[in-house]
Amino acid sequence: MGEGEAKAEQAAKADHKNAPSATSTPESYSKDSEGGGGGGGGDALRAICGAIFTILVLLGIIALILWLVYRPHKPRLTVVGAAIYDLNFTTPPLISTSVQFSVMARNPNRRVSIRYDKLSMYVTYRDQIITPPLPLPPLRMGHKSTVVIAPVLGGDGVPVSPEVANGLKSDEATGVVMMRVVVLGRLRWKAGAIKTGRYGFYATCDVWLRFTRSSNGQVPLLAPSTCKVDV
Repeated sequence: MGEGEAKAEQAAKADHKNAPSATSTPESYSKDSEGGGGGGGGDALRAICGAIFTILVLLGIIALILWLVYRPHKPRLTVVGAAIYDLNFTTPPLISTSVQFSVMARNPNRRVSIRYDKLSMYVTYRDQIITPPLPLPPLRMGHKSTVVIAPVLGGDGVPVSPEVANGLKSDEATGVVMMRVVVLGRLRWKAGAIKTGRYGFYATCDVWLRFTRSSNGQVPLLAPSTCKVDV
């Protein structure tokens, strides 16, 4: 063999050693495939996030439309009548009362009903309770409905401050007295199958009355007595 042939054979062996083996080819393809598949997974994730976002936006729009259509308004209360049957003092001072206030409640909503529970009612004078709180039965008011609540309130031997006793005696002498009717409880609104949660309900009604020592029974109201309602 000549010197040139020997060199050619050595070069061929070197090229054979440096050539990639057959076993490395699948691995290379596998790596390439994994790298190329990452873009497809990202697209799918973005599509899912976009669909969720769209659904949330649609739900928000539906909720806003329902709120605008069925938006509930607070009930309206007004005192339309009053009666005083008993109002006497004993020491140390204690007060004995028997009074009745007719409270007209109105539901102003056209599509929403109102349901009350845990209702109670009492009367205060100069921010002091002069009748024990009286529990009232649950109440349901349909659309645009009106109901009158007129329980007899009172009790014997309710302790009051000297300021209350002296103030009532002075008002009785002048013939004019201001009492506050308080109605409180819980309510919730209902529109079809949709019900809201329960909310605290607190109404105060300042009532100016014609009141004298001879008053017994119905007494005239001296001014309109629309109630302040907090929910």
